[in-house]
Amino acid sequence: MGYRPPYGMTEQNLVGVKTKKYQLETSKYIKLAFLEVLRQQWWVFLIAVGVAAVGFIFPKAAVWFIVAAVVGLILYLLFWLVQFVGVTQLDQFKVMFERFSYELNGKTILMRVNAKEGMQFSWDNIKKAEKQKDAFMLHISRAQFIYLPFSIFNSEHDLRLTEALLRRKNLLPPKPEATNETAA
Repeated sequence: MGYRPPYGMTEQNLVGVKTKKYQLETSKYIKLAFLEVLRQQWWVFLIAVGVAAVGFIFPKAAVWFIVAAVVGLILYLLFWLVQFVGVTQLDQFKVMFERFSYELNGKTILMRVNAKEGMQFSWDNIKKAEKQKDAFMLHISRAQFIYLPFSIFNSEHDLRLTEALLRRKNLLPPKPEATNETAA
């Protein structure tokens, strides 16, 4: 069965959504990007625990294994933190922190600075999307994403249209069908 727009919507009213202007703060970017790396690279913590556990095999050197695991983990986390803080300082990434309004339609994502200036993204550039408790996050790469808080949408209808568009583009999983189970 193919895609069916939710809430009785048709393909025609999935044409586009315009948002209010929004500027991603650098501190919010650092937090979101850092948490995303932690989520993607959770296995690093397992390696650190494994190295510390090796210390119990060699009791005389246990302290060194534990120290190596902790220092290695701290250095790894600092490496990523410095990377994301650095992104906020580079001129080529300054555009990520400008104030944009967004226009989403079936073909593109348009990020507008004003009525005449903007950038256009194809949906093919979006690797994945996720619906968080207060925003949509569209991942372009590990360090680049489009963050769309629900507060920038003009109405609940626009929010539902955006979610339907993301599902139609297979960036969000399909909504589970409601089952009407009746007792026999």
